[in-house]
Amino acid sequence: MTSLNYNNFFKILSLTLIFIFLNGCNGLLLNPHGKIAIEECSLILISFILMLFIIIPVIFMTIYFSFKYRSTNVNQIYKPNWSDSKKIEIVVWTIPIIIVSFLAFLSWNYSHKLEPKKPIASFNKPIKIDAVALDWKWLFIYPDYNIATINEIMFPVNRPVIFRITSNSVMNAFFIPSLGSQIYAMPGMTTKLNLIANNPGKYKGISSNYSGKGFSNMKFTAISVLKNSTFIDWVKKIKNSSVKLNMKKFFNTISIPNENYSIEYFSSVQRNLFNQIINQYSINNFKILDKNITHKIMKKNSNMEK
Repeated sequence: MTSLNYNNFFKILSLTLIFIFLNGCNGLLLNPHGKIAIEECSLILISFILMLFIIIPVIFMTIYFSFKYRSTNVNQIYKPNWSDSKKIEIVVWTIPIIIVSFLAFLSWNYSHKLEPKKPIASFNKPIKIDAVALDWKWLFIYPDYNIATINEIMFPVNRPVIFRITSNSVMNAFFIPSLGSQIYAMPGMTTKLNLIANNPGKYKGISSNYSGKGFSNMKFTAISVLKNSTFIDWVKKIKNSSVKLNMKKFFNTISIPNENYSIEYFSSVQRNLFNQIINQYSINNFKILDKNITHKIMKKNSNMEK
């Protein structure tokens, strides 16, 4: 009966381990398609393997000691006066210290190596994309081409992409898991992110910071194409769109919260729209707004006194 229980236990343990190790095989983080994502994936795997050097012996010793020191084991010698072992102390302290020290160095090194603002070395000219988090969609502006899109971007393979990212609403987070780093989008601030795709394909872009009830649908598609001519044809297609993002009023319209916003193209964009979105949250604007409100209150009080 006991042997049967042990067999069932090890069967369940084996199935659990298989599920854990195979569950992420098609995961976006472990299926990188860009230089930055490959580096981040290697960092995750190295850290995981190093931590197993601690976790696996602990699991093994837990099971081993449970069997060895069980109450029914009559062959175990009882040593009530045993207090310590220098060999055990050296092992249980030295190995974790070495591993933690190596992980600390690894984190420090990769933090500088994968700095989001750090340009990616390439012989190809980078593409600039300004990303604006709206409720609940992403607006992308290509300043060099004077076009804009909602929920879709395109760029050629092996050509660096420089993102400038902000939010027109609450704090958000920009993330293309297959290409690399997540970075926050904050109103009134600009964050920068450099990415590159090494393989052609369609990659899922997401908002990775909760921003309201439409957060789960705040997704976009990042398309990496093999030929630069394909990208130019895509730009020309957008240029033929009848919709233009050249008025602040129209921008306010697309900024209205919408949980199911589809892809949309804009053939032209108001000049410095990205900077205007950022500057609307500047201190000077708040001072002007506060001054206007104060003036209205004083005028209202004056009229009441009359």
